Amino acid sequence: MQSTIQLNQTEAIDFLLHVAVVRPVFMWGAPGIGKSALVRRFADAVGMECVSLLGSQLAPEDLLGIPKIDGECSRFYPPASIVRQQPFVLFLDELNASSHEIQKAFYSLILEQRVGEYRLPAGTIVIGAGNRAKDAAIVKPMPSALINRMAHIHLRTDHRQWLAWAINEGGIHAWVVEYIQLRPDHLWSEPPKHEEAFSTPRSWHMLSDALHSFGEKISDDMIEALASGLLTPSHAAHFKAYLKQIRQKHALHSIIKGDAFWPTGPEDRDVLYFLAQSFRAHLRKELPEDESSVRSSHQELAIRAKDMLRDLARISVEIAQSVMSEDEAGHRLPSWFLVEVARDLPRLASRRDQSTKAAP
Repeated sequence: MQSTIQLNQTEAIDFLLHVAVVRPVFMWGAPGIGKSALVRRFADAVGMECVSLLGSQLAPEDLLGIPKIDGECSRFYPPASIVRQQPFVLFLDELNASSHEIQKAFYSLILEQRVGEYRLPAGTIVIGAGNRAKDAAIVKPMPSALINRMAHIHLRTDHRQWLAWAINEGGIHAWVVEYIQLRPDHLWSEPPKHEEAFSTPRSWHMLSDALHSFGEKISDDMIEALASGLLTPSHAAHFKAYLKQIRQKHALHSIIKGDAFWPTGPEDRDVLYFLAQSFRAHLRKELPEDESSVRSSHQELAIRAKDMLRDLARISVEIAQSVMSEDEAGHRLPSWFLVEVARDLPRLASRRDQSTKAAP
């Protein structure tokens, strides 16, 4: 199922608080985006126990129960996992990864809150969740009748909300927090079409847990092994370079202030590239898109940025050009700033133009 409307975590909680309490809801989202954590937050907000069933690991008897002789007839006794005296939040995770037999069993559970002869306590809330077909995950088409029994929402990541949680509640390692603050676009990436690690809020959390476990004496080789095993390959390389620059104290803000310089050694080329990309992200964040909104502080930064680009080009023209090029999401630096660079650094701009023309 596709949708142009996607909700962040805060918007999704608000949706659940108003809709899930009266009708079943199904949440769509990529792996690791935080669907399970969102349902737990919702359950805490309404003061109910959260009971999770993993659709991909259920057999029919796990939901319908097993028959037992009761006098002259048999009755199906529901599993203890869903038998409660008080209303609760029933979370059907990976619902669209379950077999068609299980999906059929969910019909009455979702529509009538009933399994065989057992009815869920009045006020019980049912929420389903699953990955999308494009996520290279195990999914099965849901029958239209089941789809039509639920309200559907699609989730998206929001780095600001994730960082607020990571800093205030999540206990996320400082290296991870600082890196995502510099590269918020690396919090999540589309699942690859082949078997390869990829970045999600969950994988960054796992990396944080491992870093806490190792402590600050973790070796560069182990950092590389962890990052490569949890993150999108390009993100892993950048994260390794970021930690290298922390250990070598090549801080971007010090370079911007003029208290430090771009690293020049061949062994620091990965650090130089990371710093350049972080510099680019800083300019995108601080410089306004509209020239009419430019203030004196923006002009001061633009002047300093051109000096830094000139110094960077003396070390590597290609890396300097990458600062002015489109990023992976197709974003560029503000046009008025690029015009100033072309005017004041014609050699760099002309090389960039030649590189662009030569590109296939």
